[in-house]
This record gives sequence, structure tokens and C-alpha cells, in this order.
Amino acid sequence: MKPILEILGVSKKFVIGHQRVPYLSLREKISNAFKRNVLTEEFWALQDVSLQIMPGESVGIIGRNGAGKSTLLKILSRITPPTKGKIITRGRIASLLEVGTGFHQELTGRENIFMNGSILGMKHQEIKARFDEIVDFSGTEKFLDTPLKHFSSGMQLRLAFAVAAHLEPEILIIDEVLAVGDAEFQKKCLRKMEAVTGQGRTVLFVSHNLPSLKSICSRGALLQEGRLVFSGTIEEVIDHYSSFQSTEARITEGIHYYDSSIKINEISINDSTRNEVAIRGESGLRILLDVSFVRRMPFELIVHIKKEELRLASFANFVDGTASTYEPGRYQLEYTIDVPPMRSGKYTIDLFFEETFVSWMAVSENTIELQVLNDHSIHLNNPALKWGGFLLKGKLEKSGPV
Repeated sequence: MKPILEILGVSKKFVIGHQRVPYLSLREKISNAFKRNVLTEEFWALQDVSLQIMPGESVGIIGRNGAGKSTLLKILSRITPPTKGKIITRGRIASLLEVGTGFHQELTGRENIFMNGSILGMKHQEIKARFDEIVDFSGTEKFLDTPLKHFSSGMQLRLAFAVAAHLEPEILIIDEVLAVGDAEFQKKCLRKMEAVTGQGRTVLFVSHNLPSLKSICSRGALLQEGRLVFSGTIEEVIDHYSSFQSTEARITEGIHYYDSSIKINEISINDSTRNEVAIRGESGLRILLDVSFVRRMPFELIVHIKKEELRLASFANFVDGTASTYEPGRYQLEYTIDVPPMRSGKYTIDLFFEETFVSWMAVSENTIELQVLNDHSIHLNNPALKWGGFLLKGKLEKSGPV
């Protein structure tokens, strides 16, 4: 059986311009019209990437920001050509890379479904046969005959994903655009993607949400600075990625957003902004958050300490039925955790940022490593240790507007 998708030595070069004189008067612009005032440099977003994908495989593309993931997907989607190498496809491709890609703002939702389906290579009868399913999945029936420019970004995302997933392409390409949707719609999309892979279609999925990648994908490919550095099973690739992140990654790089109403500007744990923290004895943890709220909301922070996938302790700033409500603005929040004695070893700290009583807003899961250095006589099953749910002790200062 031939691969449904072959990536053969693909490289992509961009030319970056640097303006020598950033601000010019009209006279200077005219006098310098025929002079070269721009310095340029070459930037290779991808370098000699080769990968073969078989029919029915679901492949997760993993890497830090700037690794070349989105550039690779744009080349596969024929949005931009490679500088070197070639792509061989043996199936119809549907891509969801950015909200509103392939849509026209002046056309209605109904018209955009047919137009976008045509762009994806579908015949009119194919689109018509799937039309009701697309509308039902997107939840936009009430606004179907409204121009797209009146849709929110979330509604556009729902419609775009519904079209791409229901018109049965042989290859479905999904970028991190799903982070725009709310938590419930993300779960719905992930269930649909699992169903798509179960039907034998090929999926390429880019995400920083490692649990989602693990549940959907069977294979993985790791990009670093434009190069393919590792490929294998999704578990092997995630392990390789986690070890390679080490102390280089900042805690904020591992945040997956579900809602644009919150922005985590900075996180430090025990004065470190990196994703590896070490404690000795019963020194505890001190968490500092620099966070912006776009709108008024009740906010809850939940902290889990895990050993592999076993949750050992949970901490929250809301446990008694009342939640602090924050006005729009930028805040400095500080919380302390009295960590029970633990045996030496590696643990994981997960952070969940929630709008209380509503849903997750942002999550940092399986990216912060806690290194415990203690006497080996300490045992986790010691009945004297107190594990469970605890209240985070904290304080806040409002530092300015959003």
C-alpha cells in the first residue's frame, strides 16, 4: 500500500526585511525612492523535512512555538509552496488552519457552506447531502441566513470545523485553531475527530494539548527549529518532547487556552518561570501569577500535584461555596502551598484556570515538572501524611488596566 501523503525533503525559506530608517519624511521618501534602504536576511522555517503517512493514520505534529508546524501545514494545504522538496498526496485534503479561512464575510452562513465546500473540492450534491449535519453540528441554524461578518469568531470556527469534518475528505488537517472555541465545543470537536479516525480517514493534528493528542493520534512527529528531530508512536514523541523541553521552556508556553477572556502574562513557582521546579524537605511552593481579565468574572485556580497519572493532592482558592469576582484589569496573584513530605523523585504540577461555576479558561497540564529532594525514608503510604483537597492561601494586587 502506498502512503496517502509523502513529504519529501521539504524546506521553506522566508526573506526577512530590516528597515534602516524606520521613519522618513515625504521629501526623504522621494529622494530615497531609488535607493536600497532595506537589509534582508534569510530565515529557514523548515529544513529538509521528510515524512510518510499511511491511509487511516492519525498523526500529531508537536513542537514549541516557532518550530515550523504551521508552515508545514500551510505547505500541505497548498497555501504556500515549498522552497525545496515536494509533496505527494493521494487523496482529497480539507484544512482548518485559521478562523474564517475560505469564508467570505459578506456572504451568509448558508452560502459560505457551499462556497467553502467547493473550495475543498466537493461537488454541489455532496455538500447538499451533508448540509443538515453540518448545520446541526455547528449550532448556527438560527443565523444561517445572516452575513458571516455578524458572526462571532467562535461561531465562524464552529461553521468552519463542521464543513471541514463533515464533507469526508481523505486527509483532514487541523491546526491549533480549536483553542479559540469554548470547552464544550472543543470536546465536541475532539469526539468528531476520534470518529473520523475510526472511519479510516487520515488526520494531521497540531496542538499543545498533549492529552488530546494522545487520545486522537497513533503516531507523532516532533519539530525543532524547522527540522524533524523525532518520529514514532505518539507516546514516544510526547516523552521525547517532554524531556527535550527541560528547563528551556517557560511555564506560560505550556498553557492551552479555552477562552480569550483571560491572559496569563507570567507564572513563577518558587521564583522560577521555567517548567522545572525543585524543592527540598517541606519548603512548600509559592505561585505568583500575572494575569489579565478582559471582562468581569469569578475566578478559580486549581493546582494538582501528580505522580505519573496518579493525583496526590489538590489545592484551590475556592472551596467554601464563595468565589472572588474580579473586575477587568491586570492582577498580581500570590498563592502558597504547604506541601506534605514526599519521597524523592519527579512529580507533575497541573494548573487549571477556571471561571467558577462555568468552565475551564486555560490549562497547563503535564508540562511543569516538580523535582523533590528528600530523605528516602519518607513513604507516600505513610498514614501520618495528609493528602487530599486544600485551600490555597493567597493575596492579590491590581497592577493596572488590561
